[in-house]
Amino acid sequence: MKYKIVADSSANVYERKDVDYRSVPLKIVTSEREYTDVKGTDVTEMVEYLQGYKGRSSTSCPNVHDWLEAFGDADVILGVTITSNLSGSYASAMQAKKDYEESHPGANVLIIDSLSAGPELGLIIDKMEEVVKEGLSFEEMSKAVTDYCRQSHLLFALQHMDNLARNGRVNPAIAKIAGVLGIRVVGKASDTGTLQQLHKCRGESASVACIWDEMKKHGYKGGKVRIDHCLNLKMAQSLSDLIKAGYPSANVHIGECTALCSFYAEKGGLMIGYEG
Repeated sequence: MKYKIVADSSANVYERKDVDYRSVPLKIVTSEREYTDVKGTDVTEMVEYLQGYKGRSSTSCPNVHDWLEAFGDADVILGVTITSNLSGSYASAMQAKKDYEESHPGANVLIIDSLSAGPELGLIIDKMEEVVKEGLSFEEMSKAVTDYCRQSHLLFALQHMDNLARNGRVNPAIAKIAGVLGIRVVGKASDTGTLQQLHKCRGESASVACIWDEMKKHGYKGGKVRIDHCLNLKMAQSLSDLIKAGYPSANVHIGECTALCSFYAEKGGLMIGYEG
C-alpha cells in the first residue's frame, strides 16, 4: 500500500523527511514578474519588489492537472488546501480527487478544506503523517484528521495588509489601519475560513501579548504550536518565549512564510497555528 500526503504551498511546507509528501505550488503574478511558490524562491527579494510595485498583483492556484501530478500513483492520498474562501485550490483538488478515484479503482483520496492557511495546515500535515504511521484504515484516517481540524486554529498579526485589500480579501478600510503609527492588526481564521479582525495593537510587544491572550481564550493548554513569520524572526521568538514561559514543555516550532503566505502576510507578518 502506497501512502502520500499532499498540500498546496500555502502550508509553508515544501518537504517532509519521514513520509512521501508533495507540495503543490501557488503563484504570485504581477504585470512584470511571476513567482512560483517552490523551494528556492527568493522570498526576501519578492517582498521587497512588491513593496515598491504599484501595479496590479494577484495569486494563481494549482489546477486539476497539478494536483493529479502530485498524487502520483499512490493508493491512499491525504490532502489539505488553503481555505476555499480565499482560493480555488480546494475546488481543483476535489475535481482531481474525483478524476483520480475514477481512473484508479480502489484508490482513496481525502481532501481537507483547512478553512485556514499557513501554519495551521502544517499542524494538519503533522496529524496526517501520524495517522499514516499508525497504519489506520482510510476511514479511520479520515475521521482522525477531520476531528483534529476542529481542534486546530490560526491567528495572525499583520503590519501591512495592502495585498490582502487589493485582492479583495479584507476591507480596504481595515488595511489602511495596519502600519499606521506602528499599529498591527491581530486576527484569526473564522469558522467559515475568512479573515476576521480581532484587535488593533500598537507595536510588537502589545501584539505578542494580545496573541497569547487569544490563544489561551480559545483553549490553548500547552499543545503544539507552529509560528511562521515573514522576515520577522525576532517577533516569532518573542511569542515562542512567552508560550514557553507558560508551558515549558510545549512543542513550539518557528518557521518562515514561503512565497504565497509572504505575499499576504507581507513584511513583518506573523501567522500562528496552534492546538486548542
